[in-house]
Amino acid sequence: MIRDYISIARPSHWSKNAFMLPGVLLGWLACQPENPLRALVSIGLGLAAVCLLCSSNYTINEWLDAPGDRKHPDKKDRAAAAGSIRGPIAYAQWLFLGAAGLLLAWMVSLPFFVTGLALLLMGLAYNVKPMRLKEWPYLDVLAEAVNNPLRFLLGWYAVPCLLVPPASVLLSYWMMGAYFMAIKRLAEMRRIGDPAVAGAYRWSFKYYTPERLYISIMFYATAFAFFGGVFLDRYRIELILAVPFLAGFMAVYLWLGLLPNSPAQHPERLYRNWFFTAYACLTALVVVGCLLVRLPWLDDIFQATIPSGP
Repeated sequence: MIRDYISIARPSHWSKNAFMLPGVLLGWLACQPENPLRALVSIGLGLAAVCLLCSSNYTINEWLDAPGDRKHPDKKDRAAAAGSIRGPIAYAQWLFLGAAGLLLAWMVSLPFFVTGLALLLMGLAYNVKPMRLKEWPYLDVLAEAVNNPLRFLLGWYAVPCLLVPPASVLLSYWMMGAYFMAIKRLAEMRRIGDPAVAGAYRWSFKYYTPERLYISIMFYATAFAFFGGVFLDRYRIELILAVPFLAGFMAVYLWLGLLPNSPAQHPERLYRNWFFTAYACLTALVVVGCLLVRLPWLDDIFQATIPSGP
């Protein structure tokens, strides 16, 4: 039925494209578009393009994941796993959504188009054999988390901004995404409960243990903080005032990930948790405020006092 094919495109997951917003904000501040109305139209067109590109990836993801999803206690009810989807139609939908998304991306700008194409190619690398990175421990998390900096770039280039964003903010954004994905893996493992069933669902779960996932979570959180610190020190020292809020946000997400039948298994539904949503909005407002306000006295407090060399 039509609703089954709509479901594998996962329009409910379009909320994840909110990760474009920091790119939009920083791109706007960096490039100061001369025609704001035209920039807003470009951003709207870019958002539509990203939604179509993501739905193309979701379609191929759900179709190719169907055999493993049948072994998952929750995902076995998905349309493809339940046998409600026909392969030729699924492949046609994947191609159509990808082509439509790229067409809209081309209308935004060449850098936006190239980044959108990279988003599609990462979907193939993540889902399609022989690479199928989702089956490889740690690579599955890092490959899925690449969508974070790609979404940041798509927001940046949707402004449009032809400058190149700092590598530090892209790396920090990537590590934050990896932190979220590793917690999702931990929540899924705890939900399944049986290591044999988890390994049958996805090969990478044959390697993962709670201890290994905790260690990786610690690594990703530290790397996020380090690269984020490099960015704020070089470009916007005011963001140091947002550090306690960001640290609290990371702690709240980990708390959610450790709950029984954790909502972190379904990031697109996290907005239903009122506490998480309220805290996320508060953190976002603090970050935006730090980006918009200049406080020169912070430079005096945190300036380097140790000689760098002769």
